[in-house]
Amino acid sequence: MEESLITAYKQFLDIGKTERECVVEIAKQAEQNGYKNIEAVSVVKPGDKVYVQKMNKSIMLFTIGSEPMASGMNILGAHIDSPRLDVKQHPIYEKDFVVYLNTHYYGGIKKYQWVTLPLAIHGVVCKTDGSTVTISIGEKETDPVFCISDILPHMAQDQMKEKASDFISGESLDLIIGSGKPTKNEDKDDKEKSDKDKPSVKKAVLALLKQTYNIEESDLLSAELEVVPAGKARDLGLDRSLILAYGQDDRSCAFTSFKALLDAGVCKRTACCVCVDKEEIGSDGATGMSSHVFENAVSRVVEKLEGGYSELTLRRCLENSNMLSSDVNAAFDPMNSGLYDKDNASFLGGGIVFNKYTGSRGKYGASDANAEYLAKVRAAMEKAGVAYQMSEMGKVDQGGGGTIALYAAKYGMNVLDAGVSVLSMHAPWEITSKEDICQAYNAYKAFLQID
Repeated sequence: MEESLITAYKQFLDIGKTERECVVEIAKQAEQNGYKNIEAVSVVKPGDKVYVQKMNKSIMLFTIGSEPMASGMNILGAHIDSPRLDVKQHPIYEKDFVVYLNTHYYGGIKKYQWVTLPLAIHGVVCKTDGSTVTISIGEKETDPVFCISDILPHMAQDQMKEKASDFISGESLDLIIGSGKPTKNEDKDDKEKSDKDKPSVKKAVLALLKQTYNIEESDLLSAELEVVPAGKARDLGLDRSLILAYGQDDRSCAFTSFKALLDAGVCKRTACCVCVDKEEIGSDGATGMSSHVFENAVSRVVEKLEGGYSELTLRRCLENSNMLSSDVNAAFDPMNSGLYDKDNASFLGGGIVFNKYTGSRGKYGASDANAEYLAKVRAAMEKAGVAYQMSEMGKVDQGGGGTIALYAAKYGMNVLDAGVSVLSMHAPWEITSKEDICQAYNAYKAFLQID
């Protein structure tokens, strides 16, 4: 096991709790390894290293190979968004001397898992004067944290009768961000005051935001604030074989993908790492894989090649490419074994997971890799001594899930889902195996060498 890789991985998880933070860190590490922003490059030639950003929420890195780009690339594609709570545009309100932050959950979550946890707020507030305020509250030991309250068991008889999907509603996932002193016994002067003049906890919280961050309430109209679990990635288990952390779906694959690219050097085929946004909500939007964000990034590189832009070069490059859609898979859960086809399940510590197809039930929403390509990838793994396992996500009628694979497959390229097994996927704290992180890194590095 490569302890330095695991240490770097946990540090990445701590730094990158949002897609914006991931993009900043990936770009930083890329530049330290010789990559340049495509905006600063006039000509691209074999051996060059460049990256393309989109709206600070997606990033694509390219190491230009010795073969023409028209012969195709070897692509590692992951996503860097994770399930969370997003802050609404009119978020701050006061209710009976408690101040709350109104949220809207993002992606597939079990709502009840997010109550009574220490939570942090990350993101940006963009002001009309053109300035941007970066927010990160709850990660330092000296920072306050935030929390969603729950009903005490002594008074939860009605709540406990509800279905798990219903007993915590989406509108109940509001954070406590402040409190004040009750004024039940108002004196005569207080009664004569208008509501505008009475003490307000919300006003006090807004004054604190103004004092600390120079933020007005109206500035929250153009903010992107994300609520995530507070705290660092930790070793799990007496043997320290596992990692407990937020956002390992899909940052376990994003980290190992871009790290493999940085360490692979210049290969025959152009090597590419794609880290996109919005996968957890269907890959829609300008920074999601279903948009033209990836195609446009490749066209930027083709434009800088000797000879200039060629639509034919772009189309041939995309069609002739190979891709590993780097995304996680559900690890076999011994406590819920009945949900799995054990012979076709992935296990913690078993190595990187290959999914010939994803989707759900009748393979809907799947990109089904062809057998010839799968054999080629297997051969590369076996040559490199990489441990791998073949898997599906649960029993056929039980569930399933999608990845970005189908959005790459539309170009006609070879695509195979490949990633890390995760236990407690989409929970605030997810579990992975250190061994699988290392095997994923080695697998991605070996894949980039495929001719």
